[in-house]
Amino acid sequence: MAQVSTRTLARIFFTLVLFAGLLYLAWQIRDVLLLVFISIFLAVALGPAVDFFDRRLPRAGAILLTYVLILLAILGVGGLVIPPVVDQVEEFAANVPRYVQDIRENPTIREYDERYKITQKLEAEASQLPSTLASAAGELQSVTVGIFATAVETVAVLSITFFLLMDGRRLTEFLFGLMHPRRERRARKIAHGVYAAVAGYVAGNLIISIIAAIVTYATLTILGVPFAIPLAILVAFLDLIPLVGATIGAVVVGIVTLFTDFPTATIVWAIVAVVYQQFENHVVQPLVYRTTVDVRPLVVIVAILVGASLLGVLGALVAIPVAATVQIVLRDVWEHRQERLAGQRAAASVVDTAGTGEPPVPPPSPA
Repeated sequence: MAQVSTRTLARIFFTLVLFAGLLYLAWQIRDVLLLVFISIFLAVALGPAVDFFDRRLPRAGAILLTYVLILLAILGVGGLVIPPVVDQVEEFAANVPRYVQDIRENPTIREYDERYKITQKLEAEASQLPSTLASAAGELQSVTVGIFATAVETVAVLSITFFLLMDGRRLTEFLFGLMHPRRERRARKIAHGVYAAVAGYVAGNLIISIIAAIVTYATLTILGVPFAIPLAILVAFLDLIPLVGATIGAVVVGIVTLFTDFPTATIVWAIVAVVYQQFENHVVQPLVYRTTVDVRPLVVIVAILVGASLLGVLGALVAIPVAATVQIVLRDVWEHRQERLAGQRAAASVVDTAGTGEPPVPPPSPA
């Protein structure tokens, strides 16, 4: 007994040591694991598009075509948005002397300038600008290194995603082949559900962005703000980013309204943006994701909040697919448990009837 107990304790101890070692290793390579996780998410998200083109092209060509279309979409949004913004900036720069003259002629501003010496303070700050620029130049190197590191990580993620899209199906089939047939059926069911949930999440996100673009275009058209279509497309593109994307888009549009009909257009747009963001976060998103991902609205809101608090924007981006995955796994565990309990009750019923001499009650047929 003592020998068995010692062996059991030793097995538990070494298992805990191995588990702690794996956790330590995972923490040391957490950045790599994060890139792999992003790649897996992108591979699953882009899977339907690649499968669509795969019917007409080789697999590698379908993946490259999907990449090219995404790149063209990004460049198209930039081409539609950047020229209007540049025009607005040039117009603002050309009118700066007039704005300054209007400010100087305003008696109220002149009074505050004489009281608080605003002009003198601005001139003092302007005199320190060369030294400030010199110190800022020292930060340029770190910024450049950061941009280079981001570019390397982007290339790595795209490369891993490419190979996952190429060989992911064969890899999953290999892993399924290592399982017991019964577990293989359960694993395939879970994998299919997760794949459908992620694809539904991407479709739902696109639907929400289209709704945001329609609201933006209608509001800007009513207010008479120029470049309504490019700005609406920009808002739709930024709205794909959870939590902060819609806010960034609203701020950009608000800056444009400053040069058109200030303050009326700016105030109206601010009210519309705030009201719509609340409506989108608490009504549109839960309803759309309830339909496309089959996740309850309350779970959607809680998942986004938890994901954002843990991993920021990335956590908010993957929160709903992760919540859907957890729900699918828990549902499978519950169904498996109910089937096992039903089998146990049927077996107990057979034993009881056999002991009393009554004919056995057949087990209930599966639905």
